Amino acid sequence: MNPRVLFGRPSSRFASRREFLCRAGGGCGLIALSGLLQDESLSADASATGPHAVGSMHPKPSHPPPQARSVIWLFMNGGQSQVDTYDYKPTLEKHHGKTFEGLDPKMAFFQKSIGSLLKSPFRFSRHSESGTWMSEIFPHLSTHADELAFIHSCHTKTNNHTPALFMMNTGSALQGLPSVGSWITYGLGCETQNLPAFVVMTDTLGRGLPKGFGQSWGAGLLPGVFQGIALDFQGEPIKNLVRSQKMTDVQQRSQLDLLRELNQSFLAEADEPELHARIESFETAYRMQMAAPEALDVEREPRHVQERYGLDQKHCAHFGRQCLMARRLVERGVRIVQIYSGGEENQKSWDGHIDIEDNHRQFGLETDQPVAALLADLKQRRLLDSTLVINCGEFGRLPVAQVSGKPGRDHNPRAFTTWFAGGGVKAGVHYGKTDEVGYEAAVDKVSVHDLHATILHLTGVDHERLTYRFNGRDFRLTDVYGNVVRDILA
Repeated sequence: MNPRVLFGRPSSRFASRREFLCRAGGGCGLIALSGLLQDESLSADASATGPHAVGSMHPKPSHPPPQARSVIWLFMNGGQSQVDTYDYKPTLEKHHGKTFEGLDPKMAFFQKSIGSLLKSPFRFSRHSESGTWMSEIFPHLSTHADELAFIHSCHTKTNNHTPALFMMNTGSALQGLPSVGSWITYGLGCETQNLPAFVVMTDTLGRGLPKGFGQSWGAGLLPGVFQGIALDFQGEPIKNLVRSQKMTDVQQRSQLDLLRELNQSFLAEADEPELHARIESFETAYRMQMAAPEALDVEREPRHVQERYGLDQKHCAHFGRQCLMARRLVERGVRIVQIYSGGEENQKSWDGHIDIEDNHRQFGLETDQPVAALLADLKQRRLLDSTLVINCGEFGRLPVAQVSGKPGRDHNPRAFTTWFAGGGVKAGVHYGKTDEVGYEAAVDKVSVHDLHATILHLTGVDHERLTYRFNGRDFRLTDVYGNVVRDILA
């Protein structure tokens, strides 16, 4: 092989075969030294501002002091009904069956099926010292009412699932922009180099991916290294991670070293962020071969811990396993974990168009005990103060019935409830209000951009300063909007 020709094109990096062999041999030692320095956050790449540092996963300095080291986002896919979960409306009981004159028909996705006001089929009661009203579908979670910070006045821009999912995850109803998890890992890096910085878990019961699929956790215009790693619900959680039995660790390491050297030669001549991301992905995958299987193996947990999450109960074992995995991942330094409850089709998610009672009772049963166990476990392990837990969907539901079969509820972008726990938020507080029937946010309205600004603030990022230049424009998660909801901050 002519050492001056790599992949079929001339290279000025090596003058002779002797220089090629010399530098290749010396490179192994330099790679080992670089790894040791990076582990101590001493390497130049960890703090550099050059183009090669853009794709670095090493920890970066925060803007405001971070309250949350990690984020666990519980995404109630399909649109959880605020008036059947956390936003108690006795007026709905009083006027049940009456026509709601204030309804804008355009807010309904199925405009020909708009019915009268529909009271909640669930009993509400007060809980804990805060006296928080919560639905009967959350008997376990309600015991943690004093640890939650509720925002009842959230609203969004679209009543269609796919753009609403994009909006909640990326700050735009249009596809192709980076997700919240990608922005956080781009801005802060990751405390572990042996696991992904951003992990996503979707429905494991074969009910499909959320509408819009992987673009909800994609990196968009950011380097691909920052996209979420979605775990597979069948077989091995991470595909193609196990090394071939025909290859030894020494052989694989040598192969990766050569591949890195060749790729670096291309970067020296023409910087390409995607190539840098690919180099990082190879190295991350190599390190993950040992760390990831151990982190995701919930069978290592004591039996009583598994039972606390409901792994011994068929109705919630799948979501309980994911919540337990999430705790194990953030415990090991993963920056953000996002878990989706529910799949793609209407009745296979929190999308209760038909029979809101059956739909929400089922998904409440699937998630209630695991979420309560997650909060208790984080608190017991002294991780709750450094872990921000988020619970929301892409929008809420209308206070009127959708008349098709048993009473359901249509989409409602004008009002939904989000709650936070841990990670620098006040415990047992309620912010914002909807109107008397829960149709729209009425007091202290909170947009999706406000939610994103608050999440970034709690993780130590100023949403106005976290930018990425693409095609001559500086992009940011909150665009030109967003205000931190400071009333819920501790």
